[in-house]
Amino acid sequence: NKDLKKEIEAGRFREDLYHRIGVILIHVPSLNERRDDIPLLIAHFSNIITSEQGMVAKSFSALAIKKLQSYNWTGNIRELRNVVERLIILGETEISENDVALYASK
Repeated sequence: NKDLKKEIEAGRFREDLYHRIGVILIHVPSLNERRDDIPLLIAHFSNIITSEQGMVAKSFSALAIKKLQSYNWTGNIRELRNVVERLIILGETEISENDVALYASK
């Protein structure tokens, strides 16, 4: 997750390799720029995690989702997935705003 052009300028990444792999460049906005996607991502990750763990599905309250939407997601989608997994494992049947405050470590 680095700016490869800056890495080239600093001599830490080969320019020829950059041009070789840079056939199609796609800008993917950060999670902080896509806060409206967070409820869908929470539902998606919840389904995957509960299925993988053999757990009963849990729901997230509207306030819990709102609180998660307000966070600064520096780790982007990976960080969100980890937080959702932690909340599912440690939270109550319905993940509340209090669960988010306790287990999201923000």
